[in-house]
Amino acid sequence: MAQRLYLSEDKKIAGVCGGIAEYFKIDATVIRLLWLIAFFFFGTGLFAYIVCWIVIPKRPIP
Repeated sequence: MAQRLYLSEDKKIAGVCGGIAEYFKIDATVIRLLWLIAFFFFGTGLFAYIVCWIVIPKRPIP
């Protein structure tokens, strides 16, 4: 069965970082730090987060 990317229940704001961390099987803190780096150094972190929040689906209820 193929692995899918969903918003996570392990969320601080919207579940984007938690969902990406679950997909790649790494700690969500690492992803959150990468978002902060992208936000402060490249200026794209906030825009990318909002786009991911809109595009990534919620996990279906079984």
